[in-house]
Amino acid sequence: MRDAGLEQAIKAAGGVASLARAIGIAQPSVSAWSRIPAERVLAVETLTQVPRFVLRPDLYGSAEDDRSAKLDIDEVDRLRAAEYGLLSLLLGKAPTADVLSRIATLKGDASELGMAHIELASAAAELSERAIAREFFDLFIGLGRGELLPYASYYLTGFLHERPLARVREDFDALGIERTGLGREPEDHIAILLEVMAGLARGEFATDFAAQTRFFERHLKPWAARMFADLEVSRSATFYSAVGRVGRIFMELESEAFTLSE
Repeated sequence: MRDAGLEQAIKAAGGVASLARAIGIAQPSVSAWSRIPAERVLAVETLTQVPRFVLRPDLYGSAEDDRSAKLDIDEVDRLRAAEYGLLSLLLGKAPTADVLSRIATLKGDASELGMAHIELASAAAELSERAIAREFFDLFIGLGRGELLPYASYYLTGFLHERPLARVREDFDALGIERTGLGREPEDHIAILLEVMAGLARGEFATDFAAQTRFFERHLKPWAARMFADLEVSRSATFYSAVGRVGRIFMELESEAFTLSE
């Protein structure tokens, strides 16, 4: 039986099939949900505009709690969370025209990351939704397999479903993150790990800053910058080359920041 939050999300999306397409997973996965999995709440909120405290009140409390939490978030952490969220969104599925139109408005400063944002905005404005969807397919799906396999297990061992995936699942259990249904991607997919980091930066788990450091050090630092660098120089990528540059620079900045905080 579906809970009220899931029912509202399905209604807002226009049905189970529409919700599944919007968040880039198979329809049977959504059909199997009794409630929205914790790691999918933010994506569903973004796509349906149903607030997270309605989707999963057990995790996010009331509207008043949500407003208070937003006021408590440090501005730097808010920006970090937004960066993680943007990268997660672009690596989880091909962006829609609406997402691209918003990315095209990104601004940047003279810093390396700011210039990478300007390049990404320019690519979003110049390339069509169809061309970018084709890039996504060639890079991450392909006929048989894509050019890149954005999984911690693959980058760290050369194989899928290895020990790095088990470590991710161990930490998901510790954070109280549940994966329900027939989720298509293993939990060590880069988009899922980035989404969790966004939640940690926003303070959405009952943890401290040390938990952010631990999660980053265990699951992203050993390989994410290298994966983004591979994306940056891929011959199949134009828009996603710009995504790779943003991701590589951001991972390097985060790695340095976490090291200095120790």
